[in-house]
Amino acid sequence: MSLTMAYAPFNLWLITPVAVALAVRQLYVMTHQQSAFWLGWCFGLGWFGAGISWVHVSIADFGGLPLVASLLLMALLCGYLALFPALSFYLTRRFILRPYWPLALPIIWLFTEWLRSWLLTGFPWLSLGYSQLDSPLAGWLPVIGETGVSLLLMAIAVSVAQATLTKKIRHAVTVTAVIALSGIVLNRVSWVDEERSIAIGMAQGNIAQSLRWVPEQDLPTMQTYQDLTQVLWDNDLIIWPEAAVPKLEVLAQDYIKTMDTQATAHNTAIVTGVVNYNFENDEAWNNLIVLGKQQPADDSGHYHYFHANRYAKHHLLPVGEFVPFEDWLRPLAPLFDLPMSSFNRGDFQQQNLTANGLKLAPAICFEIAFPRQVSANLYADTDFIITVSNDAWFGHSHGPAQHLQIARMRAKEFGLPVIRSTNNGISAFVDYRGNIVAQLPQFERAAMSATLTTTIGVTPYRYAGDWPLYLASIITLAGLLLSQRRRKDQALHD
Repeated sequence: MSLTMAYAPFNLWLITPVAVALAVRQLYVMTHQQSAFWLGWCFGLGWFGAGISWVHVSIADFGGLPLVASLLLMALLCGYLALFPALSFYLTRRFILRPYWPLALPIIWLFTEWLRSWLLTGFPWLSLGYSQLDSPLAGWLPVIGETGVSLLLMAIAVSVAQATLTKKIRHAVTVTAVIALSGIVLNRVSWVDEERSIAIGMAQGNIAQSLRWVPEQDLPTMQTYQDLTQVLWDNDLIIWPEAAVPKLEVLAQDYIKTMDTQATAHNTAIVTGVVNYNFENDEAWNNLIVLGKQQPADDSGHYHYFHANRYAKHHLLPVGEFVPFEDWLRPLAPLFDLPMSSFNRGDFQQQNLTANGLKLAPAICFEIAFPRQVSANLYADTDFIITVSNDAWFGHSHGPAQHLQIARMRAKEFGLPVIRSTNNGISAFVDYRGNIVAQLPQFERAAMSATLTTTIGVTPYRYAGDWPLYLASIITLAGLLLSQRRRKDQALHD
């Protein structure tokens, strides 16, 4: 449970290697293979039980379930996520000789975390590397990404755990020092160059979740965003959050075209979230669209219904945006019949949004936690990563702070500034180093402007992604298993 303190909003990053080392040390002293599995599962249960407690807030406050049922669902989710550290501990204990654990366990952990990132649509939240965004290991992020930093953390933890048992401290100190000092040095490297400064405005409506899909609140909500935008017209770009326009796009045409005309008249563009629904085939999409100027030379608004300058969310949130086994689950409880929970998927790779000459790589809500998907939508002329969300689901939990931390991680990995716009916070501008330039307080209706600098060049991680790390890990593990087999054969002959 202490691992929760290593992530935002607490950011006590040193807890991570210590907590993981204690768990690995216990793995060393265990004598039964089955005990290794349960050790990893209990470790994971504490890790996720405290770390993603905000899921319970969403279920209890908005799912319409009794407290007992919401706690049970929360326990099931945490129990499922705990299977992945359990699997890594069990596989290491079952198939790897102890002298090889310092190499094998980090690699096996890497692949079980990869499995967690895509199995059943994936839930890579609270991966270990996120806790190191402000630590000496942060310099590794543009090189090997959050995935690689998780592997380095496990390598440190194994060496420390081993040292506490063998009393050979020198090896653990050497491993830790080399990784940490290398990170400090790498953090001084300028992987990208600054290009031009862009003035950006952001509106945060702070609409209560209970009112977001109430038809009588559509006009007040739209008026709120129109009013907030009046102080933002001087910016090159204006961002509204996910589903800021609460009516279906086809039914909100008068309002959307009015904002399109106003944005054009002020020589700017608005990017906003809106739900689009096709009444002919009953398909719905969680969209981002551009209003106002597409290019600076445009003299008139370019918006028209279903225009191509839009993004449709690909990675849908289970239960919230699609319901697995829909025919069975929807009748069971209000949780499975939430408003807007039957979306269609957009493509994995889509074109960037074009807004006032700027190229924006979008990620809606949960999508920012998937670096491979973000990377797939980065192009040579991409200026910003833009992520929009509605974190009202999380209430007063630490979920929004963790969500912002994930967005900061993408900026650091890819060397691109990130614009994060939310309904009720934490809305923020993040520079290409992962630092927060400006942010709005939570649970306040407000607007802000800031300047972000675009970049030229690519980080090693943006160029190559995770593949070099996976390839090196597979080769290392294969060599390790071959060496281990030879060792066993030699022991038999002796």
